[in-house]
Amino acid sequence: MREQVFPHFVGLDVGTSTVRCVVGMLDNPESATPSIIGYGSSANSGMRKGVVVHIDDVAQAIVQAVTEAERVAGIRISDATVNVNGSHILGMNSRGVIAISTANREIGLDDRLRVEEAATIVQLPPNRDIIQVFAKNYSLDGQDNIKDPVGMHGVRLEVDTHIVTASTPALKSLDSSLDKAGVRPMHHTVSSLAAAEAVLNRQQKESGTVLLDIGAGTTNLVVVEDGEVQHVAVLPIGGIHLTNDLAIGLKTDLDIAEAIKLQHGTLLTSHKKTANIAMKVGAHDQFFPFDDMQMVLEARVEELLEFVDKELKKIHKSRKLPGGVVLVGGTAKLPGMAEFTRDHLELPARLGKLHGIGGLLDTVEDVSFTTAAGLMILDMLLVQHPGSGPTGADDSEGLMGMLTRLVRKRTNRR
Repeated sequence: MREQVFPHFVGLDVGTSTVRCVVGMLDNPESATPSIIGYGSSANSGMRKGVVVHIDDVAQAIVQAVTEAERVAGIRISDATVNVNGSHILGMNSRGVIAISTANREIGLDDRLRVEEAATIVQLPPNRDIIQVFAKNYSLDGQDNIKDPVGMHGVRLEVDTHIVTASTPALKSLDSSLDKAGVRPMHHTVSSLAAAEAVLNRQQKESGTVLLDIGAGTTNLVVVEDGEVQHVAVLPIGGIHLTNDLAIGLKTDLDIAEAIKLQHGTLLTSHKKTANIAMKVGAHDQFFPFDDMQMVLEARVEELLEFVDKELKKIHKSRKLPGGVVLVGGTAKLPGMAEFTRDHLELPARLGKLHGIGGLLDTVEDVSFTTAAGLMILDMLLVQHPGSGPTGADDSEGLMGMLTRLVRKRTNRR
């Protein structure tokens, strides 16, 4: 634990194209709402589709983002809660079973932790690590759907969990970049889970919601229902693929394609035009058909949403989530993305909005900072309630207790 009276908390989002850092603190020890006191970002050229391919480049991007956040916040950053990204991330369900051997058969905290640990005893390849485990519900002597068994009495305790695993080499490469940058990873979590912490309210968590974090190289997906994580996936499609498609479809350079996407890209059908897009290329104007640009974008986003629907079908939730779709990430800012998602997934869709955070919100309110802000919140929760159960943090609308009680620490240096 940090020894400061008012400790600071750090979220570090190591993204495919950009590293973002958000620093927060509590205004007083009794407060449950963090205030953002610093943030920073830096371009990242050392990753492909969420995986480190050049350790030194990633380390340099981390240093630049952290240094900027330190300058704004006026503090020294030495550790952070960090996201793990890439299509190597997989989710799986597992069940743990234990016997209660105490004389009075009362379930204690140790028993709950023991059954959760039993659920992690699964056959994994030697090149994979468990990074998080989420208890969906407990069962005690045949009584199902128990949220917290502590204090109950019984003989046989079971738990249904969702386990998130990641590639060991990918984790080690990320940790090597962090080590070179002088930042210690206190905890690892998937990008979508951090974003869900920052933007989903209690009603959305209970009714059933899918959050899509559409970044540059990947799209992170998490389904939350009944207050618990039901499914996690990472899809290898993001904003870079839109740019590449535009470069091919419009027969132009990548930098011109990126500028067209940012300045003129839209999925809104009401914006269909027949006029050309004029872009300055060197000393001359070059013209690109607006309809061709929109057709290329629609085709790639439609492909992405087809992959999303396949993931929802795996858990029988396609078109069956009352909370709808919440979109975050830099690519989610593409005009018409929410409407396009609503029409193709046949679910209500909206851009995510940060809640339960104060302080410097002018920049961090941007959906591209959502994951970093969520990581900062988790950094706070994991210090306040390390390994805590459904009680404690769960009762606050802005806190996702499922993340605080079952994040498995790969390091424990706090």
